[in-house]
Amino acid sequence: MAKIRLTKNELKKQKDSLKMYKRYLPTLMLKKQQLQGEIRMTELRLKELKTAKDNLDESFKTWIGVFGEKGFFTENILKITSLRTGHGNVAGVVIPIFEGADFEIEQYDLARTPAWLDKAVEAMKQALLLDLESQIVEEQRKRLERELRTTTQRVNLFEKVKIPQTMGNIKKIQVYLGDQQTAAVVRGKIAKSGTEKAVAV
Repeated sequence: MAKIRLTKNELKKQKDSLKMYKRYLPTLMLKKQQLQGEIRMTELRLKELKTAKDNLDESFKTWIGVFGEKGFFTENILKITSLRTGHGNVAGVVIPIFEGADFEIEQYDLARTPAWLDKAVEAMKQALLLDLESQIVEEQRKRLERELRTTTQRVNLFEKVKIPQTMGNIKKIQVYLGDQQTAAVVRGKIAKSGTEKAVAV
């Protein structure tokens, strides 16, 4: 810890610092709460997406055997052509927002393919959308958690270090200046008393 000067200027500087810490601390605490709330929202959304994906996977099980039919369902039948994302701002943190995805479906002869192929392609599209959104929401959560760690460190620094340290410095300076003032008054009285005795002689 740097040694503080026991002067009136230093006292003013320490009081200004304390005022600043006390002014910023509530803002940081509010930001911390906001980030915690947003992280909870992302966690809820991830659970919703997982449940939706699990339900979709369960529905696949009832007719997954048809995927084995030769020549109908190929790996190129459905491709993601683009992922659409935007940007949001939560408590000063830029986060990606999932806006959807574009797909390219390989042309197939409706007369020669079974009816389930349309349903299978649509189900695959839904599964991919759920996966893509989960990845984006997971990235949101990571960014928010990173900012929360930084904000929590700042709150702790202000609350547990800077404010108590500055209050201690102020008290120390005030005690020192008070002692100096008392000593000056005592010296003044002694000098006055000595002058009065000298005049009386």
